[in-house]
Amino acid sequence: MPALIAASAVRTCLGTGEETFAGLLRGECGAGPLRFGDPGALNVAAGYHVPDGDPARPFRAGRLLAGCVADAARRAALDTSRQRVIVVVGTGLGELSAIEDRALNGTAVALSDLHFGAAVRAVLPGAAGVTTVSNACAAGGHALALAQDLVELGEADAVVAAATDTMTRSMLTMIGKVGDPPADRVRPFDRNRRGVLLGDGAAAAVVVPEGAPGPVLARLAGTGLSCDARHQTAPDVAGIGRAMRDAFERTGHEPSDVDLVVAHGTGTALNDPAECEALRASFADGRSGTGADGVPGEGPLVTAVKGAVGHTSGSAALVNLDVAVRCLTEGVVPPVVGLRSVLDEGEGLRFVTGSPVRRRPRLVQSDAFGFGGVNAVTLLEAP
Repeated sequence: MPALIAASAVRTCLGTGEETFAGLLRGECGAGPLRFGDPGALNVAAGYHVPDGDPARPFRAGRLLAGCVADAARRAALDTSRQRVIVVVGTGLGELSAIEDRALNGTAVALSDLHFGAAVRAVLPGAAGVTTVSNACAAGGHALALAQDLVELGEADAVVAAATDTMTRSMLTMIGKVGDPPADRVRPFDRNRRGVLLGDGAAAAVVVPEGAPGPVLARLAGTGLSCDARHQTAPDVAGIGRAMRDAFERTGHEPSDVDLVVAHGTGTALNDPAECEALRASFADGRSGTGADGVPGEGPLVTAVKGAVGHTSGSAALVNLDVAVRCLTEGVVPPVVGLRSVLDEGEGLRFVTGSPVRRRPRLVQSDAFGFGGVNAVTLLEAP
């Protein structure tokens, strides 16, 4: 049974959700010089930083999260004195940067500081429960799926599905080991892509049961999940495809119903071809030819956001969700920032490039794929 998205709030290097979407429409890239760690030692020269002061200050993930939860709760007019409100937080790295900092100076970090209960309750006192899940770069999608389950089962009047991640030395080190020369920006689905860069980010979406009073941004049809565990880091096309099929089976939709895909699009050597192959297989029997919007190819339009805001890790799925909601409500689809020449595996897919496309989709697919084959594919409908 579908649920509703009552509110959404985002924080990226481009700003709030409204500011991020406006930047996407203008084709802005938020990458700048790396302000965390030693760029030379890390072999990473750039990042997508949220401009909130010192990026090395510990526990930034919780602070970004708290701001988004407070904003989303306000927009949805949540009242914990009369509503049972649960918060599910997805993250890939949690407060890992704080652990790294304390390890360097030989001090310990309290276990309670590594979860987000205190940060959430500081801005949403009276929350009935706060749970943190760690599902790599699909964590926000898994939080969203749990939120829908909770409201459908009557366990909560509203659930805040939230996610957050900030840069860590260990993740930057990993990126630096596989990028030579280091990337200066993310170029999703481009044949000349040079790899991924991290972006600070947080997001929160309020999920309520269908028929609940209050604002409605979109109908949450459902989220398909898979965990193929085929490899620690490399994507698996079959596993991605299972998540897509699960989304359609759960919601009763067909691939031909999808008008727009907000893709994962990391700009990496393996992920982009794998996602393209999975999309081509899913929409093989879909619409073909140049549509009224002037974009040639087969199936739905395809956009992606990481060229503008970087890879926001665990919050990537909910950043995608916010963009998908705005496409539904505003009737315009932003281009894939940084995409100039489509990679061979993406030929035939209807990527939006160069400038926005005026189109009011009815059904949007949002992709999120993480290390270990932890995948989440969400379907959103117009309200």
